[in-house]
Amino acid sequence: SLKGTKWGLGGTCVNVGCVPKKLMHQAALLGTALRDARKYGWQIPESQTAMAEAVQNHMKSLNWGHRVQLQDKKVKYLNMKGSLVDEHTVRAVDAKGKEMKMSARNIVFAAGGRPKYPTHVPGAEEFGITSDDLLFSFTVCVCKDVALECAGFLAGIGLDTTVMVRRIALRGFDQQMSGLVTVYMEAHGIKFSWKCTPKRVKKLPSGLLQVTWMDLNTTEEHQDTFNSVLWAVGRAPETKTLNLEKIIVAADEATSVPNIFAIGDIAEGRPELTPTAIKAGRLLARRLVGRSTELMNYENVATTVFTPLEYGCVGLSEEEAERRHGKDQIEVYHAFYKPLEFTVAERDATQCYIKVVCLQEGEQRVLGLHFTGPNAGEVTQGFSLGFQCGLTYEHLRNTVRTHPTCAEELVKLNITKRSG
Repeated sequence: SLKGTKWGLGGTCVNVGCVPKKLMHQAALLGTALRDARKYGWQIPESQTAMAEAVQNHMKSLNWGHRVQLQDKKVKYLNMKGSLVDEHTVRAVDAKGKEMKMSARNIVFAAGGRPKYPTHVPGAEEFGITSDDLLFSFTVCVCKDVALECAGFLAGIGLDTTVMVRRIALRGFDQQMSGLVTVYMEAHGIKFSWKCTPKRVKKLPSGLLQVTWMDLNTTEEHQDTFNSVLWAVGRAPETKTLNLEKIIVAADEATSVPNIFAIGDIAEGRPELTPTAIKAGRLLARRLVGRSTELMNYENVATTVFTPLEYGCVGLSEEEAERRHGKDQIEVYHAFYKPLEFTVAERDATQCYIKVVCLQEGEQRVLGLHFTGPNAGEVTQGFSLGFQCGLTYEHLRNTVRTHPTCAEELVKLNITKRSG
């Protein structure tokens, strides 16, 4: 990273993305569970944990596992930076400047993306960090979905955390669900500065960082001080040094050059999710060796935001469903619920909510499914299978529930928003 953070094989997910994020989220959840345990009669002394070391050791084991897999499959791994020379040739340079060229029938670019800095903000790069640094070395969050996740586990391990939001949180997600997530976070001690934008960052003699920000409603400037500033304002594909100026990515991982392909975050418009890139790569490999003609389906990919109150979803948001089909053609079934595990612990369940967005006519095909609550990813992963099989509201209604679970609330839904 720009701050000098380094990591091993496995890419963003293993080193500075999904894996460390979920493990630190789990660390925060365990802190909550310890508080819950006292309600159940457990007497547990307070103690410090070696979270950072434990998480990093697990990531290093994954790095090693990837290296072993490459060796087992006789894949030659070169720790070098590559760039395109022509349609069949790649130039590679190692850290010492040693150069080599390689030729191949087919070339696949899977360089992924990197967190962006707001370069128009003075001091942003010099004094701020990104998830690349936080999720590897644990060194205010400025908002995108990863900002809410980072803010959640930072607050969960006892750090005072503020989130700065320019317009809306969780852009691209269902905004009603986004509101539930942020209300829950605010109710549990995470501060939000809404409708504001950072103007500059300055390091004070004390070592603290002074952030000057503007209120977008009044255009007035304000200042606050923080120990560190995390920029989570989106990601950009890692293409600057690849010499791809004349390459255009079309559909199905193909580019404007017949034997050059691109998968994952490097391709515009693709879901920035590791499992989609992995599956797209597997399908591409099978097509290239003539074993299959199957193409990647990027529709209805389930995803989860690992905030303190988890949010899982698959399919369309309510806003997108209305845009595509018209508000009068949409039926939304919804319910608030209380997880059983929240009862004895007397935890706040006011933001635990489910909704299923359906077409109104016929069998009411399900267009989107949204869930806030415990283990949201586990719930939506299971229901996402139904989307591949033409899931309808009737299928949900006719399913026998597993009791007592949170997932059963989805098959109990019977109240529509339309009913009031």
